[in-house]
Amino acid sequence: MLHTTTAPIAGKSSQRCALALLWLMTLAAASAHAVERSQYPELGDFIQHMVVKHDMRAADLSALFAQVEIKPDIITAMERPKEALPWYEYRKIFVTDESVRLGIKFWKANDATLMRAAKEFGVDPAIVVAIIGVETRYGKNVGGYRVLDALTTLTLKSADRADFFRGELEEFLLLAQELEVDPLSIKGSYAGAMGVPQFMPSSYRRYAVDFDGDHKRNLLTSNTDAIGSVANYFKAHGWLKSEAVTDDVQLEGSLYSWLESAGNEPTLNISQLKKYGVIPIEGIDLKQLAALITLEGESGPMHRLGYNNFYVITRYNRSKRYAMAVYELSRQLHQQYYETPP
Repeated sequence: MLHTTTAPIAGKSSQRCALALLWLMTLAAASAHAVERSQYPELGDFIQHMVVKHDMRAADLSALFAQVEIKPDIITAMERPKEALPWYEYRKIFVTDESVRLGIKFWKANDATLMRAAKEFGVDPAIVVAIIGVETRYGKNVGGYRVLDALTTLTLKSADRADFFRGELEEFLLLAQELEVDPLSIKGSYAGAMGVPQFMPSSYRRYAVDFDGDHKRNLLTSNTDAIGSVANYFKAHGWLKSEAVTDDVQLEGSLYSWLESAGNEPTLNISQLKKYGVIPIEGIDLKQLAALITLEGESGPMHRLGYNNFYVITRYNRSKRYAMAVYELSRQLHQQYYETPP
């Protein structure tokens, strides 16, 4: 509960200020509320599930969730993600001179680790740096929500993805147990992603690696573990070393239109795409699989070919805008890094 002490109010101006302050205090108090078990019987079912499946104590879990807060602003944020912006606006957020400058600084500070990850996992250092740049501005913005609040809110309040977040809530409690940390102490994004690379709990448990040799998989504060884990994630999802990500393309006729909504996974080869008027640059293997990627340019639609490695980036975040931002940032980082004297 918020307590304040105010001096006597004199004049209408002061009264207005006091009323405004009271309104803000009331709004802040209403923006989050503790979980009431009686209102959410599904939470009781979840606790029982954790007891039966994972041998956790019901009393411990009940005490833990009694400290959790439902955050309505999380639902609002989920309904208006940045990935819903048109490409030309989304790009301006993540592909900037400042992003490149900070990325080069991060790359130089972690050069040996990035080179080791590239050798072990076959993933271009520029891609790893770009992922961390887009996700958390190179570890500077890892999120301000308690992950337990976020995942509980989404489990109980998400209209269409409650089952997904319930699974992530289960994974998070197991992860906190494995890391031997208080679940209430970990902060992350409004969606429950955490750490330098913003892994969801299931991805953390499955793909995080101890890359600095301290016998801990610490994505919360270790750049070294984050770099190794991002590279491991990409390798596990089929990244092909030294292969292209996207290419320019020309379109002829209108038969290609159905391909614009066919998804990011490359399922047709170049020879098949050409039959629909998708004409790639010369020199591409006709057996190469690709997808037609359509983005919103300021003056109209933009089209690209998306190869396997583009699709792999979308396994990190499903948005094609996200994947293109990572790719474009990586290209600028690569160019700057190898052209800038050490």
